[in-house]
Amino acid sequence: MSFQSSPLHTIDDVLRELDAIIARSLERNDAAGIFAYVYRRTTAQVKEGILEKCFEDNERMERLDVVFARRYIEAYRQWESGQAPPDSWQLAFSACHKPLTIFQHVLLGMNAHINFDLGIAAAEVAPEASIESLENDFLAINGLLADIVDELQSRLSRVSPLFFVIDWLGGRRDEAVINLNIQKARGLAWELACRLAQASTGAEREEYIRAANALTLQLGRLIERPPGRLLPNALRFVRWWEVKDIRQVLEKLQA
Repeated sequence: MSFQSSPLHTIDDVLRELDAIIARSLERNDAAGIFAYVYRRTTAQVKEGILEKCFEDNERMERLDVVFARRYIEAYRQWESGQAPPDSWQLAFSACHKPLTIFQHVLLGMNAHINFDLGIAAAEVAPEASIESLENDFLAINGLLADIVDELQSRLSRVSPLFFVIDWLGGRRDEAVINLNIQKARGLAWELACRLAQASTGAEREEYIRAANALTLQLGRLIERPPGRLLPNALRFVRWWEVKDIRQVLEKLQA
C-alpha cells in the first residue's frame, strides 16, 4: 500500500488521512497505528461536537482541529519519506520499532502533539490578541484528548494484562514520569500558544518554538527511557505479557 499525500481542508479530510495511517500501520504491524487510532477517536469526537454546536466558535474549532491534525500528519509524512520531522515526533516514530509498552507509545504521541503541536496550531488560528477568545475552546479540545486517554487506560487491560502495575507506579511521586500529566501539558500548550500569538518578531517566535521543542524532546526521552531501576524493569515485565500484533491491539481496544 502506497501512502498518498492529500490536502487537508476539513475534519473529514483528516479522518481519511488518519484511516490511511492506521491501514498502513496494520499492514506493517507498526506501533505508529496505536497513537493514530487514539487520535482518530479524538478527531471524530471533535467533529461530533462541532456538528452539535458544542463550542463557542464552531467554525474556528474546525480550523483549529485541521491545523492541529495537519502538524501530526505532516510529521508522519516526513518520517515516511525519509525526511526529518520535529524532534519529538522523530523520537515517537523511532520508538515504534523499539520494545516499549503500548502506553508508552501513546504517551510519546501525546507528548509531541499536545506539548509541541497544539500551542503552535492555536497561535496560527488565533494570532495576536484574538488568542484570548480561543481559550475556552482550546481547553475543550485538549480536554477531549485527556478523556480519550482516560478511556484508553481503562481498556488497556484487554491488551496489556499487567497494565495496572504501570498505573500504580504512575501514582508514586518518584515514578510520576510515566503518568503524563494532562493538566500540566494543557497548561504548557496554552502558555506556548499565548507566547507565540503575542510574539513581536519572527525571531522571538522561533525562540519560543525552539524552547518548546527542547522541552518536549526531554519529556519524550523520559517517557521512552525512564530513570531508575524499578520502573524500567516493571515496563519490561508488563510488555512481556502484552499483545504484540497491532491488528489485535486495535481490535481489542475498539471492542
